[in-house]
Amino acid sequence: MDNSLGKKVTFLSLIKYTFPTIMMMLFFSLYTIIDGMFISRFVNADALSATNIVYPVINILLGLGIMLATGGSAIVAKLMGEGKNKEARESFTSLITTSIVVGITIAIVGIIFIKPIIYALGSTERLYSYSFDYLFIMLAFSPVIMLKVFFDYFLVTAGHPKLGLLSSILGGITNIILDYIFIIPLGMGIKGAALATCIGYTLPCIIGIIVFINKKNILYFEKGKFRSSVIIKSCSNGISEMITQISSAVTTFLFNIVMLKFLGENGVAAITIVLYAQFLMVSAYLGFTSGVAPRISYNYGKDDREQLNKIVKYSFRFIAILSVISFILSMVFSSTIVTLFTERGSELYHIALSGFKIFSMTFLICGFNIFTSGMFTAFSNGKISAILSTLRTFVFFIIGILILPSLLGVNGVWLVVPIAECATIVVGLVYILKYKKVYHY
Repeated sequence: MDNSLGKKVTFLSLIKYTFPTIMMMLFFSLYTIIDGMFISRFVNADALSATNIVYPVINILLGLGIMLATGGSAIVAKLMGEGKNKEARESFTSLITTSIVVGITIAIVGIIFIKPIIYALGSTERLYSYSFDYLFIMLAFSPVIMLKVFFDYFLVTAGHPKLGLLSSILGGITNIILDYIFIIPLGMGIKGAALATCIGYTLPCIIGIIVFINKKNILYFEKGKFRSSVIIKSCSNGISEMITQISSAVTTFLFNIVMLKFLGENGVAAITIVLYAQFLMVSAYLGFTSGVAPRISYNYGKDDREQLNKIVKYSFRFIAILSVISFILSMVFSSTIVTLFTERGSELYHIALSGFKIFSMTFLICGFNIFTSGMFTAFSNGKISAILSTLRTFVFFIIGILILPSLLGVNGVWLVVPIAECATIVVGLVYILKYKKVYHY
């Protein structure tokens, strides 16, 4: 099989290559938003708030999956670039085995301690039953969620980005159809939403298993030595993505606590709507970064400096274009996005719309930070990637959430993320210039 990672790159060919992963993430975010829309519109705002209350647990689960997938795919792609295909396949198999074991462990531990976990996350009595119903089902499907994340990344590494897009579309359409069936005709409420999401995750897992069983592919399941060293290196290399998800869990928790203080359950619902919108707007950056990372790793392993230089240059150019487009779209369609979740003119509508307009400044900057962190992961420099992720999603956020709301009230809450992104891009530029001669980009 021809290895598409080694093909010569132009600006247009890079966009074409990453287009499936961009669309995959956009589609994933879109059907996640539709999921929230069904909950908000056909269950109630409290149910929507409950999903945000328990989402830090999902963040940690996703973080573990993304850590193994991004850190591991960089290592596997580098091995492929060095011509060590058998070692790459054994490493891949070790990683997927570890993902399954981690998923099962989280499911068991999470379900045993589900009640104290929900209350520790700040749930009120009014939100507890919704939180329990949603989290229980998501935890039960933890191994499936881990595998879904894993295959999203490794289908690209294996040279099948279009298949990854197709599986994501099939899973998304399934989720949307089941959302309607479970929530409206069957009246299953938030349980139906969680079950629809998990069944939607299952389809890409089945497709991924079928692909990687086939030994005609460049990457497939390989019996052999379990490479524990690869697991350790993958965790070390992908730690920035784990930090991002853990930080997201912490920041979501803090957002919820602060909004409960200022505006009660409606405040939590409003921040949930804005975070859904953020997920949509940044998904293109995430998709592009996950699509281009294996090519960076492969050419780094091959020591093709000319290609590395072009890939990085074209990537920053594309991110700049995408940032302007995202910001304009967020401002033009802010009202439309908010009305997906709540009635125009309602109290919740005004809270969310006002916050989203302030929050939208994030989209001009965050793409650069996401790509810079992902680029260093692709170079197997997990340390720098982790520093950037920690500053962006945790340190600068904590500083902001402690200071801005006390000075500016609710508007200060909405400004926390934009200011954290601005501070991070300054640090990112310093590292980009510092390591330019090391990685030859």
